[in-house]
Amino acid sequence: MSFLKTALVATTALVATTSVAAADCPIKVGVLHSLSGTMAISETTLKDTMLMLVEQQNAAGGLLGCELEAVVVDPASDWPLFAEKARELLSVHEVDVIFGNWTSVSRKSVLPVIEELNGLLFYPVQYEGEESSRNVFYTGAAPNQQAIPATDYFLEELEVEKFALLGTDYVYPRTTNNILESYLQQQGVAAGDIFVNYTPFGHSDWSSIVADVVALGADGKKVGVISTINGDANIGFYKELAAAGISADDIPVVAFSVGEEELSGLDTSNLVGHLAAWNYFQSAEGAANEGWIAAWKARMGDERVTNDPMEAHYIGFNMWVNAAIHAETTDVDAVRTAMYGQEFPNLTGGTAVMLPNHHLAKPVLIGEITEDGQFDIISQTDEVPGDAWTDYLPQSAVLKSDWAELGCGMYNTETETCVQLTSNY
Repeated sequence: MSFLKTALVATTALVATTSVAAADCPIKVGVLHSLSGTMAISETTLKDTMLMLVEQQNAAGGLLGCELEAVVVDPASDWPLFAEKARELLSVHEVDVIFGNWTSVSRKSVLPVIEELNGLLFYPVQYEGEESSRNVFYTGAAPNQQAIPATDYFLEELEVEKFALLGTDYVYPRTTNNILESYLQQQGVAAGDIFVNYTPFGHSDWSSIVADVVALGADGKKVGVISTINGDANIGFYKELAAAGISADDIPVVAFSVGEEELSGLDTSNLVGHLAAWNYFQSAEGAANEGWIAAWKARMGDERVTNDPMEAHYIGFNMWVNAAIHAETTDVDAVRTAMYGQEFPNLTGGTAVMLPNHHLAKPVLIGEITEDGQFDIISQTDEVPGDAWTDYLPQSAVLKSDWAELGCGMYNTETETCVQLTSNY
């Protein structure tokens, strides 16, 4: 199948490379995703994705003369436990690389451990930006690859005039909404026309919040919801929308953390027309995506769906394999250097490129929810380079990340100095 072509090419390439010493086999791949707790609804699929990718690579000949071994741990949607499990992966299991995390709070928890022990983390989920670590490759979307384009769609295509920014109460929604508030006001939206609300993980009683959103449009202005609600709280939110009789024509919702996997547990008949913004949808056409979906369903069953963070792991994993082949080692420093400029076909017909700021160039897709729990793609851009630091917050607009030439994740373009922080940017 076409999506395996690069892996097969890699197999041919590794024959010509120097194999790692037998004592270094197997090459261990850490998998750091919640298999229990509020985030299991999203993260279990990513664990399954990594197991499939490891199996495929082994079937194609392994890597550098070694079999790959997936080492799976369960941080159980417990943010401090993520740090403990990351330390376990690096210090006890001595993994060569880690693929994991979903929420930004879990990534922030892991970051000081990864940096202290010089690990390598591939992070596959859309996030708020405002971070650049030498030890992390961010294969999900930055705000300029999801949040800003989705907001532009609301402003330009749907002519939304008032915005309800609803999020789960942690760093990703709060930072993203700070960026969006600033951006909306720069686009002429009055501060009084922006309603912001945060709820805890697992929140279930949405009646009063939905009522507040409805009340926002009492003056006749069109209201839209930008949702950074994460995990199983989405189930209650969408059920309350349906119970209140709110359709996408009345108050459209664009979600940044709801994909095919989350919708598979919902009755979507009343959600038709609501939106999500990602860089991949299962409904994308093309031979590569067809092959990926077929392999996934053959392994997991016809009822299982694919989604955006899965594609991010698919791209990140294959780039890591190719970088290790190029470097002839899985050594973190050598692989990191070999990652810059790596290219790999994405599943939507384009090519992902790893940039010196540890972000990918990715297309932006907006999809409408359909009755079968899939998305009708209504907008797709060319590849957009990910930006670690937003242009819409004054303190960030002057910052640049360039690990290849400048060796710096926070280079101030005004003072021409590098600010190095170790864990929380």
